[in-house]
Amino acid sequence: MGAILQASNLDAFYGPTQVLFGVGFELREGGITTILGANGAGKTTTLRAVCGMVRTAGEVRLKGERIDGKATEDIVRKGIAHVPDGRGTFTALTVEENLRLGGYVRKDRDGVAADIERLYERFPRLKERRRQQAGTLSGGEQQMLAISRALMLRPRLLLLDEPSFGLAPLIVKEIFEIMRTINREDGVSMLLVEQNASLALDLADHAYLLETGKVVIAGSADAIKNDEQVRRSYLGY
Repeated sequence: MGAILQASNLDAFYGPTQVLFGVGFELREGGITTILGANGAGKTTTLRAVCGMVRTAGEVRLKGERIDGKATEDIVRKGIAHVPDGRGTFTALTVEENLRLGGYVRKDRDGVAADIERLYERFPRLKERRRQQAGTLSGGEQQMLAISRALMLRPRLLLLDEPSFGLAPLIVKEIFEIMRTINREDGVSMLLVEQNASLALDLADHAYLLETGKVVIAGSADAIKNDEQVRRSYLGY
């Protein structure tokens, strides 16, 4: 398959401060690509740049169509869903209200209802808590809800920012297995930012390593995972 997402010469700015410098990467349709790097390397900014949430220069293409410079809501309508760092659930709303809000741009009410039931099958704990306020869920349950809400858009591409952050190892393992299933069974492409490099490389098929806003290493996830010098010098394990 060809590329679903391509970025070239991508710069990003917060006010006058430049954070990304000529970043380039590609995500194969149906694949999982991870962006690795230390805190402050520009990983989260890369996802925000794809979504149009920061000022950018350079090109971002979705299936060949340029989306850089477009409004975030227009990018969402083209099939990109973002699960931000910190989950971003609406804490005062119930689980089911959060899911319905996730499908707000859709017009197929029957399809929305069917997708909610399908997600409940995939995340049984959310079904048990469907009438519960999101703010009262555990951290793992909130992450499950954030992913499910993003999937309500029926996205072609899912952007995930630190899905393991603050979660117990068993919960992280469960969530990553569900992400793998979503990718394989539903064909949803994923761009994953993750501090846990070992975990990310086990899930992904391709990886890019950022350092101070620049790509310093790119390659298959297996090659990077098995390169001892790269692991020691950049990934810390």
